[in-house]
Amino acid sequence: MPTTPKNSPLVLIIRDGWGHNPHPSHDAFNAIKRAKTPVADALLRDYPNTLIKTSGMDVGLPEGTMGNSEVGHQNIGAGRVVDQESVAITRACREGRLAANTALVESITRARDAERAVHCMGICSDAGVHGQLEHLFAVLDLCKSLNAPKVFIHLFTDGRDTGPNTGLGYIQQVHDKLAELTTPDFAPTVASVIGRYWAMDRDNRWERTQRAFACLTGRHADALPHYRTAHDAVQHAYDNPAEPTMTGDEFVPPSLIGPTRDDALTRRIADGDTVIFYNYRGDRPRQISAALVFPDADWSAVPLSPDSGAQGFDRGPKPDIDYVIMTGYSEQLTKLARVAFPKPPKMINIAGQHISALGLTQFRCAETEKFAHVTFFFNDYRDEPFEGEHRAIIQSPNVSTYDQQPEMSAAGIRDAVLARLAADDCEDLIVVNFANGDMVGHTGNLDAAIKACQTVDACVGQLIDATLARSGSLIVTADHGNAEQMKDPATGAPHTAHTTYDVPLIVVGPDFTGRTLHDGGRLADIIPTALDMMHLPQPPEMTGRSLLA
Repeated sequence: MPTTPKNSPLVLIIRDGWGHNPHPSHDAFNAIKRAKTPVADALLRDYPNTLIKTSGMDVGLPEGTMGNSEVGHQNIGAGRVVDQESVAITRACREGRLAANTALVESITRARDAERAVHCMGICSDAGVHGQLEHLFAVLDLCKSLNAPKVFIHLFTDGRDTGPNTGLGYIQQVHDKLAELTTPDFAPTVASVIGRYWAMDRDNRWERTQRAFACLTGRHADALPHYRTAHDAVQHAYDNPAEPTMTGDEFVPPSLIGPTRDDALTRRIADGDTVIFYNYRGDRPRQISAALVFPDADWSAVPLSPDSGAQGFDRGPKPDIDYVIMTGYSEQLTKLARVAFPKPPKMINIAGQHISALGLTQFRCAETEKFAHVTFFFNDYRDEPFEGEHRAIIQSPNVSTYDQQPEMSAAGIRDAVLARLAADDCEDLIVVNFANGDMVGHTGNLDAAIKACQTVDACVGQLIDATLARSGSLIVTADHGNAEQMKDPATGAPHTAHTTYDVPLIVVGPDFTGRTLHDGGRLADIIPTALDMMHLPQPPEMTGRSLLA
């Protein structure tokens, strides 16, 4: 039976993108060090703290691979290291097992037999956060082995999880692979280049998705630019940014690629074609996938855009395509598409399920950018809340890039959590994410990232005061780093990606003053630590350990 005193909550604060940079020589571009953070300073001075690992094998990724918010929140919520789908896909590619993948083989064969095109689309980088070029190349190898007659590639340039101007190098890797594969009977071709800002929006900003959809399908594409090569499209975007804050690969306008505009238009997704989306991370493929495969009834019920209030856009008739997604992006999409690598069975006795089974309540709060992370990913890809799990989503601000408003919606998140902390029926476990350090960190704007960290610090301080006032306790930590390195130390260029640095974990409460914490922890240890603090049992499926010494 639970022994936590009623109305004495445990609050888990995730300062997204708040890492520990161990190099003093980086202090000049360490937004966390540069920021005035009296709350964080006091926490490290007054309460037990340690550094925990958020990348590589400690979160189920290949060694040396930076963590990310999806992986991080899944590991936190699971209370165990979760082997990631990307590892399984890479292994299948390297071992030649795509040739036995039913979803991929059947979809490519169907297009071949009908003399239709195969379209491969996804992220054009090797960051490993959303997808891998290695996976695209393995799919292209499969297309060649199955004698697919026409293969078109639609590249989504990165610039967030990679350097902002590294796209040309990745495009060259693609062209080198195509040159290797090309024969008189097989000539895969780049058909589109689209910055991820447009193709991979996740905030219901359908105005962005619409432009990517137009580029992919050729519908309402009259206003889209045409270039002879992918290199030309990216270079033109570098030289002519749409706005001063929209520079680099992320913002490359949706562009038609081909010798002539008319030829480029023949490379669009058309009825009868096969489309393979080779990204494996689930949040950012959802909107463009919805536009491509949702039945009209579902398409007319998508959420409203926070910018225009529009509900989707006029896509015309639903494309009649054979759609393959690399993983189960959502429960809804798995019913409408072939899934190349279905998700394993849901883990049991994860944090949300365990708290619910104990008869306790929980509250999850974040702004739009990170709401899926504290709900869907935290709950191991479950859409529906557990019994006693309450949620609040705060709308992210309507700006093109978050350095324009580094405060983001932190105040709204703070107020929502303060309201629960003041309520008679306050939940037993509160999980809150502040997105600023990560989302502003991705812009590469040091001054804005400093403001972002100061905003989060002030909000965290107010939540700590309110929690302690009702005899609660807290864990303050992060899912991965970002804002602690805002420039590349070798080149001085903006650094917009996550880091592989450890992140602080601080245990806050009068019962823990003077305690020590184990070193060598990782994200999987956060919930076991929380259960220990709450005097609750840890289920055997949770293999993380409490960090309380």
